[in-house]
Amino acid sequence: MSVAFLSVAAQGLALVLIAATLLPFWRSRTGLVRTFDFPRFQIAAAIPPVLVLLVATGHDPASLVLGAGLLGALGLQLRHILPFTRLTAPTASAAPAEPDPARCVAILIANVLQSNRAYDRLLAAVERTDPDLILALETDAGWRDALSPLRARYPHGVDQAQDNTYGLILYSRLPLDDVRVRFLIEDDVPSVRAGVTLPSGDRFTFHGVHPRPPHPGYSSATRDGELVLVAREVSREGGPAVVAGDLNDVAWSRTTRLFQTIGGLLDPRVGRGAYPTFHAGWPMLRWPLDHVFFSEHFLLARLERLPNIGSDHFPILITLCRDASAEAVQDPPSADAEDHREGAEAVAEAREAAES
Repeated sequence: MSVAFLSVAAQGLALVLIAATLLPFWRSRTGLVRTFDFPRFQIAAAIPPVLVLLVATGHDPASLVLGAGLLGALGLQLRHILPFTRLTAPTASAAPAEPDPARCVAILIANVLQSNRAYDRLLAAVERTDPDLILALETDAGWRDALSPLRARYPHGVDQAQDNTYGLILYSRLPLDDVRVRFLIEDDVPSVRAGVTLPSGDRFTFHGVHPRPPHPGYSSATRDGELVLVAREVSREGGPAVVAGDLNDVAWSRTTRLFQTIGGLLDPRVGRGAYPTFHAGWPMLRWPLDHVFFSEHFLLARLERLPNIGSDHFPILITLCRDASAEAVQDPPSADAEDHREGAEAVAEAREAAES
């Protein structure tokens, strides 16, 4: 293989990586554009070897320009992903010094993959971790029947099993009130809202969501609009709140940042790691799609990615605790006028997309 060929190949790869880095900055909801929000870790990992190949094989002005472009692209990628590592960023959420079990809640989030029939693996994970709340996504009638034994231990909940990969079932051993299944944007994509009462008597609002993902050929409009609507509700109510589910978005995207600022919600991944949950079967192509965000009223006692349950998603287990010091030691993000304007645009575009 000639040096000239390697030089051309390196230049071509450099152009692709630079374009993949810059494309998400385009404020388009086109599925192809928004898809490039996801693989920032992978793009960042690909840049150094391509840069080395470019330097080793090309000494012309074009190679120098592309080399500088790759360094800039790497800097942009690192700016987005470093907060979701243990390297530089302080944690966004604090840990309780002495958690009170009566004021804590353990939540298990599992996108089960509707076609997955390894029911026993999720049941075993529940037995092993003993959460207080379980949100199972992509649940159809088969999953409803297989998980029905959980009702003995989890008498409260919501059953919205569907066969379109957007079914959801919520199980709770804690009392629920004001339980609602809503179709915020699309009439076949449900979400759930419920009040949850802890043994201490503390109450919080739980939102379980699973918006439709963007992909080439399908825009992010409905996903973005649904997340903004949930964030607005959290902000308007102002009390303790948890938003959990498969958001079909990564922690570092502009949409998730907007969702957080409007809702004033904390991300437990910041300063702790990415905890990638998808794709469970592809170790080199993973990113965090399953999330638990929470208001400043909670401290984080535990965050864990659980072993594979046969799905394309890993489950996430989190324990949150109400604590008198929580609001004093945490600084949630807040929205400015531009965020609210962008949020209004997202909702309007989502409703237009849902009607078309």
